[in-house]
Amino acid sequence: MNGVRELVFRSRFRRGLWAVLVVVATGALLTALAVARGGTAPLLAVGVICLGTGLAFLGPTTGEVRADAHGIHTRRRTVSWTDVTDLRVRIKRWPRGQESRQILVALRDRRAWQLPQPTGWGTDDAYFEDALESLRALHRRHGTAPRSDRLVLVSQRTAGRGSPWPPVLCVLLLVCAGAAAWSVPRADDSTRAWESAVPCAESTPAEDRRECLTTVPAVIEATVDQGPKQGGTLYFADDRPIDTLSVSGEAARELKPGDTVRLTLWRGDVMEVSGSRYTWREHVSPPGDLAVVAAVLALLAGYPAATTVTRLRWRRLPDGEVLPSALPYAAVLAATGAWLLPLAYRHPTDLLDSPTAVTWALAGTAATLAMTALAWRATRVRFPGEVTVPAERGEVFVRARFLESTDYNPDGFGTHIALGGDQPPAVTPGPGRYGALTLPARRLTVTRVRRPQEYDGDTVPRSWHVADLDDDGTPVRLAAAPADLARVLRALETTATLADASTPGSDR
Repeated sequence: MNGVRELVFRSRFRRGLWAVLVVVATGALLTALAVARGGTAPLLAVGVICLGTGLAFLGPTTGEVRADAHGIHTRRRTVSWTDVTDLRVRIKRWPRGQESRQILVALRDRRAWQLPQPTGWGTDDAYFEDALESLRALHRRHGTAPRSDRLVLVSQRTAGRGSPWPPVLCVLLLVCAGAAAWSVPRADDSTRAWESAVPCAESTPAEDRRECLTTVPAVIEATVDQGPKQGGTLYFADDRPIDTLSVSGEAARELKPGDTVRLTLWRGDVMEVSGSRYTWREHVSPPGDLAVVAAVLALLAGYPAATTVTRLRWRRLPDGEVLPSALPYAAVLAATGAWLLPLAYRHPTDLLDSPTAVTWALAGTAATLAMTALAWRATRVRFPGEVTVPAERGEVFVRARFLESTDYNPDGFGTHIALGGDQPPAVTPGPGRYGALTLPARRLTVTRVRRPQEYDGDTVPRSWHVADLDDDGTPVRLAAAPADLARVLRALETTATLADASTPGSDR
């Protein structure tokens, strides 16, 4: 490794470049053909999908990174080793449990540069691990010492480099919510007009017949039932007054070919089909339904907004530290929906006209603000050293977990640590002394107490702290809630001190 002068990393899927180029060319051709024909919707959609998919895979397929004694080079950028403070790994988790890894170059100006190559898949990718170790060796040889003593892992749940999708999703949901809210007054006017519409009189002028009800006879020629979810279709004889009409599946089953029906038309649309056995009516969405849709979309936008705010709030945390969970804000959004959705349904356009609705809205808003304050407090970061350790009163069992398998924690069986009761601290599989294994307090030395990192795993709650311990030269990690961890460490120190004092000739 010390004799390496230049490293070159290319995509392992480079052989698929021709397939990507074919997809891009096909997408461009179909898009151009659709535009030339006047915007054929299906053809244009297929062309845009092919073009977008091909362009998305073009960069990862053609990416190349070179590294030598002078620094790291790509086609668009070169960075000297003297400007690099650390090399980190960014983890992306995909919906089906897959995991990809890429290298982040931490620069002196606190920015991070993600290299297009190499890319690792899974946790046991030997090619990626070898490439990362080679780059770190070049950094140690030609640059400064890494800022971190352990490889920093950065993911969506940690500080460092966040994903741009939560704010984008938030904006999209808010735009959709605004569009739905903008349609509420129009839906209210349409509903009121339909409910107040009366049959057209013989003397009604032709230009005014759109606002009144016109009834015309028709004969059903055929029916098609596509199922309860997709509805059905009615076909009319001689295409009079229209050729087809989309109806519910029940209407397609109840109305038979050859039936003579009467169609009620309003504003150019068929609103009712009346037969001798069954009558179908077009569903007119009330304004309350659209108001509820707008409220739901706005509430859904709240969660990606909360994750973005949490990341911005704690953006100065060291890279790799786990961020607080945004789930407390999800509880606030759920509680807000409990009072907002019924209010939006009942008063979509006349909120300020009803004293009861105004009181309802003010009380709900006050409750939401109070819960938001509690969520803000629940998502605070508690740093080591800011914890008040309570005094021990009798025997207690605190939730704590060693992350490594040891002789006092074989196969990670321990979930609690017993403290007090005139007995030394012990690892237990539950809140009881059954199966307890005494902790070797004299062997354990606290190296540091820190917040969780990505490499600690997602089984460690985000609000816990982790103590790095030295067990006679073997590093072990102990995770617990901040106050509980402080109690355990104090108990270990006290036990070790008493054991040293009772040992003859001890110089500790």
